[in-house]
Amino acid sequence: MSADVLGTHDDEPEHSELGRMDVRVRALETVLTQKGYIDPAALDVLIDTYQTKIGPRNGARVVARSWVDANFHDWLMTDATAAIDSLGYAGRQGEHMIAVENTPSRHNLVVCTLCSCYPWPVLGLPPTWYKSAPYRSRVVRDPRGVLADFGVTLGDDVDIRVWDSTAEVRYLVVPQRPDGTQHLTESELAELVTRDSMIGTGFASHPESTK
Repeated sequence: MSADVLGTHDDEPEHSELGRMDVRVRALETVLTQKGYIDPAALDVLIDTYQTKIGPRNGARVVARSWVDANFHDWLMTDATAAIDSLGYAGRQGEHMIAVENTPSRHNLVVCTLCSCYPWPVLGLPPTWYKSAPYRSRVVRDPRGVLADFGVTLGDDVDIRVWDSTAEVRYLVVPQRPDGTQHLTESELAELVTRDSMIGTGFASHPESTK
């Protein structure tokens, strides 16, 4: 996300490349480690799993399946939790899922205005900007402006719907399938689905852009 959206904070620690929240998190991790409440090695494994093994790959496979399988698409839109679980992508932070579909006349955008609720089983760990206070506050007031800063320009005839994730429910945006992809396999289609497109701050990639 561009700097003019996220901005900078005057209260961030001077001479530190870490944001104020990152400094607090590291300090808390140090205290918990010293007290023996957490194992840094185990924590590293957990983080690596969600960043490199899960990441947005699971969600991309869900979206690609919905693009090629009409029955799965209908199931995903009516009972996303069960449909996603059928592909083996269930677990903590993904117990209650809702899928929302982008169309030529509607664009969906996800935020967690309270903290950083995010569907870990399908998207992995949330990006830093998703957790930032500027994104969480501005996207509700000016979603079209935020999208523009991500490089997403929509016509005035496109309705933008903002969905607020909570501890009870998480959202997965199903982006529009790019034109000219009828010949691609499900696996090839999954390669076009980006993390941002499943949050709503981006589009699915076109085949030529992935070569």
